[in-house]
Amino acid sequence: MRVLGIDPGLTRCGIALVEAGQGRKVTALDVDVIRTPADMALEKRLLGVYRAAVQWFDTHHPDVVAIERVFAQRQVSTAMGVAQASGVIALAAAERDLPVGFYTPSEVKAAVTGSGRADKAQVTAMVTRILGMQTPPKPADAADALALAICHSWRGPVNRRMEEAAERAREAQNRHRARLKAAQEEARMITGGKAAL
Repeated sequence: MRVLGIDPGLTRCGIALVEAGQGRKVTALDVDVIRTPADMALEKRLLGVYRAAVQWFDTHHPDVVAIERVFAQRQVSTAMGVAQASGVIALAAAERDLPVGFYTPSEVKAAVTGSGRADKAQVTAMVTRILGMQTPPKPADAADALALAICHSWRGPVNRRMEEAAERAREAQNRHRARLKAAQEEARMITGGKAAL
């Protein structure tokens, strides 16, 4: 399974492709950082991020996309930029019918390091170790994109099976409710018929 991990942002958007193998084996295939100048108009920056994502999708043909979910940030402008970049990337994925998984920073940290409170240095060190890289990926946005791809490689299939099981349980519950309602209707008709006699 090819997983494209994306650490969204307007100034720097980390993007990385990994191949998930058997068990927990993950191989890095490509990594980069999409950059847009801070003095460029917002719509042009978003277009730049969108076009770069499209190029990655069409060049690498991932099976799934993992994007960092916007989480509480102190700077509203930063959170808005991250959300806008996430939106155009998710749109590009949807245009290609690619499934998208969203993960919070703490979910990614926990998957890669074992602790949802790990700092960036710990995440980078573990990404370097997991992927068997000679040097740590730089900047941090590249390491974060790789961490997202690793997180989905390890958690995505489990999450998908849990969602499928939950859907099957909902369908079974709906069938049970329909049978129960039909039985109640039948009982009302029988008791109503006896009362008429």
